[in-house]
Amino acid sequence: MTEPWRIEGELILNCNCTVFCPCVISLGKHPPTEGYCQAWVGVRIDKGEAGKVDLSGLNVALLLDIPGSMGSGNWTVAAYIDDRAGDGAFDKLVEIFSGKAGGTTGLFSVLVGNFLGAERAPVTYQTEGQRRRVTVLKKIVGEVEPIEGAVPGEEVKVLNSQYWMGSDITIAQATQSRVRAFGRVWDFVGRSAEIIQISWAGP
Repeated sequence: MTEPWRIEGELILNCNCTVFCPCVISLGKHPPTEGYCQAWVGVRIDKGEAGKVDLSGLNVALLLDIPGSMGSGNWTVAAYIDDRAGDGAFDKLVEIFSGKAGGTTGLFSVLVGNFLGAERAPVTYQTEGQRRRVTVLKKIVGEVEPIEGAVPGEEVKVLNSQYWMGSDITIAQATQSRVRAFGRVWDFVGRSAEIIQISWAGP
């Protein structure tokens, strides 16, 4: 039986959609603006555990390659796990981000058709003012910044959504975005991004 787990922290995502990605509101029924989805994700775990294993303070990065709408499945996913994670934490994070641990990320076990695996790597997640930056060596180098609304200095947000990652989403765009991993070569500067406070649990 899968042990109880939880993760609280922040997630950023940058994809190839023009601003703003329709998947947040359409719940995967509407296709991405380009007809397919290519994205990188960074997760900062502020507090977390799986069973008796502490996950607090660790970072995770994901690569997503989805041929159509999110809900249609057949995702290709790869994970980079913070190289500060011990063996127990590494294994638990792989279970969570592959969907095997159930709960919030359990849908990965249904939607992911090709899990490329998980690698240990130095995954950094930095906040500088309103900007968030995620790096995994030279494989993922990304930075996102909230777009500005009618009131200067205030972020534009989608609130009370049914988006599985989190109900409140800050709309952003990439100021840096380069992926060179698993045969993918992507550059999404100026494309859609999201900043989400996450509270996930399972099973």
